[in-house]
Amino acid sequence: MHKRKSPLLIKTWRVACACTLAFALLASSSCLPQPQTNAGGRTITVYGFSVMKESLEKAIFPAFAAKWKQEHGEEVRFNSSFAGSETVTNQILQGVGADVAILSIERDVDRLQLGKAVTSDWRALPNRGIVNKTPFVIIVRKGNPKNIKDFNDLAKPGVKIVHPDPVSSGGAQWSVLAIYGSELKKTEAQTGTPDEARALKTLQAIWRNVISTPGSAREARTQFETGFADALVTYELEALQMKGVNAPIEIVVPEATIFSEHPAVVIDRSVTPEERPVVNAFMQYLWSDEAQAAFVKYHFRAATNDSLNDANKGFAQIKLPFTVDYFGGWNKAYPDVIEKVWRNKAQRAKW
Repeated sequence: MHKRKSPLLIKTWRVACACTLAFALLASSSCLPQPQTNAGGRTITVYGFSVMKESLEKAIFPAFAAKWKQEHGEEVRFNSSFAGSETVTNQILQGVGADVAILSIERDVDRLQLGKAVTSDWRALPNRGIVNKTPFVIIVRKGNPKNIKDFNDLAKPGVKIVHPDPVSSGGAQWSVLAIYGSELKKTEAQTGTPDEARALKTLQAIWRNVISTPGSAREARTQFETGFADALVTYELEALQMKGVNAPIEIVVPEATIFSEHPAVVIDRSVTPEERPVVNAFMQYLWSDEAQAAFVKYHFRAATNDSLNDANKGFAQIKLPFTVDYFGGWNKAYPDVIEKVWRNKAQRAKW
């Protein structure tokens, strides 16, 4: 005879089936695509050479964060650190957790590649990885009491110069190339042949007048602002920033000077697959017209569109401009000029 199941047993069986079905649905839903958002937001850590601070922190970071929030509904925060380009590179090689680096010289990117911190092809970025540029000028005291008109006037007896240290500062290396290359360009324009002996003599005489070598271009500017020395060779943007706050200075534009060009790279070693989309988006943003115009506002020249530079009326006209390509690129400029000319002949001659 068939026994009838008790109501309690039937109820227990139904509850068990419902639970089993619920767990099955939960398990299957976990396999479906989930929204690509992070309730806690994301953080990008950027290490930059010293004079990048204002343009990044006051304009680029907040503008990108607003753009990402509007498009993805997600907060993006930035951590940043600034120092001389060589110092920043050393910090990254020693293991700091940078996601992006914006450096003064391409040679520092080469060092990051050799150290396996950068593994992607950074030259595949827009504009071959160069994010902005600026010429080198001379800052002197109000009234120009030493009557400095060009780089070679810095060699006159009694002129005191503050100059960042080429050992730690990419800006200092650009400055050395600016001074040495200026004499090469001018003599080439005058005679058809660059005069290396004259360029060396000028650099040696100028270096004898250097009385302080701070670790970065920004430290050199700070020291000059305290009243130290008669002249400072630095990025045009530093001079324009000082003018913007009515510092008692004048800007001397050399007849021939170098345009420094600054690379931006992803530190592949530090970026996780989850972070890669937002880091890549930030990198692409750096070359957008919006970001390039922000650089111009903070006195960098745009790297992608020269017409954007018309917005900054403070930019000087350079009669004989040149770039590191004049020396054959950084692979030649560093050993041939920074090491053989400045380190071995100008710096040692001073002592």
